[in-house]
Amino acid sequence: MDGVPEPHTGWTFLTNHARVLAAIADDHTARIRDIAAHCRLTDRAVQKIIADLEQDGYLSHTKEGRGNAYEIDPSKVLRHPAESGLAVASLLSLLARDEADRAKPSGGEDRRHATA
Repeated sequence: MDGVPEPHTGWTFLTNHARVLAAIADDHTARIRDIAAHCRLTDRAVQKIIADLEQDGYLSHTKEGRGNAYEIDPSKVLRHPAESGLAVASLLSLLARDEADRAKPSGGEDRRHATA
């Protein structure tokens, strides 16, 4: 079935909310379908996660043409008591660094810059 991510069983280190937030941090104008494909989620799941993040003030959006532009509040603290005082910006900086490292081909050149 097209557009449906492959199933995953077992636990993961990151929540789907963290994955969606990181995808938005990478591209503030990403379409829901692109975020869903990147995170291996359904469009409906991404819509629900975005609604959750907006409701709790982590994310807001404005209309830009036919799409949305998202804005993340980097000062918002993470919700779990074990991470009290840790801001979203700290989490995103770790995830962004990881994404940048994964995007580099073996020759050391950053693919995102090479294709621009």
